[in-house]
Amino acid sequence: MQQFTVEANLRQDRGKNAARRIRRTGLIPATLYGGTGGAVAVSLNAKQVVSILKSESGHNTIFTLKLAGNDDDKVIVKDWQVDPVRGDLLHVDLLRIAMDVRMRVKVPVHTFGEPQGVKLQGGIFEMVTREVEVECLPTDIPEEFRVDITPLMIGKQLRAEDLSLDLAKIKLLTDPRRVLAHVVALRIEEEKPVEVVATEAAAPAEPEVIKKGKKEVEEGEEGQAESEKSEKKK
Repeated sequence: MQQFTVEANLRQDRGKNAARRIRRTGLIPATLYGGTGGAVAVSLNAKQVVSILKSESGHNTIFTLKLAGNDDDKVIVKDWQVDPVRGDLLHVDLLRIAMDVRMRVKVPVHTFGEPQGVKLQGGIFEMVTREVEVECLPTDIPEEFRVDITPLMIGKQLRAEDLSLDLAKIKLLTDPRRVLAHVVALRIEEEKPVEVVATEAAAPAEPEVIKKGKKEVEEGEEGQAESEKSEKKK
C-alpha cells in the first residue's frame, strides 16, 4: 500500500472569509479530532489530500499527519466537502486512529465479468449497494471487495454475505442479506392491440355537458314567460 505524508499548519482564523483566504493559497481548512487529543483546526495542502482520495484505498487510506510542534499522528479522512459546481475540495475532517484498535469503515464493492442472465437471457444487471461497512484493525482494512458476477442469472442476487472475508480479521457490519447487485428481466411496456387503438381513435368525443344547454333552456323558458305576461296585459 502506498505511503502518504501530509504536512499541516495550525489555523488561527475561523469563519468563511478566513477559509476563502486559505483556499486561495492552495491550502484547504481541516479539522483534526479523535483519539486522546482534542479537536484542532488546521490547514492542509489540497493537492496532497486529493491524491489520497484518488488513490486505490481512497478515503480509507491511513497516512501520517505532520503538525508543527506536535507528534506525528496516524489519521484517516473521515469526511470531506466538495464544491458542487467546480468540484474543488473545500474542507476535510481527519480522524486520529490507533493502530491497535479496531475501527468501522466502509469499503467499496466492485464487480467484474458479464452475468449469464444478461448474456444468455437478455436481462439487465443492476448495482444496488456499492459499499459495505466492516470492523477491523487499521492495518486490515481492505481496499475493495472484488466479486465475479458471471454466474448471476435472472432473478439471482449478490448479497453482502456472499463477499469473501477473512472472518478472523474482519467483521461484516452490513446486514448479510443486503442485496448488492442483481439481474432482472427487461420490462417491456405492453402495447395495446391495433383494434383497440383504432376503436379509441374512431370514438366520437363526448359532448360538453350540459350546463350550457341547461342555461340555454332556462333562458328560453324565461323568454316564454315574459311573452305570456305581455299577452295577459293586453
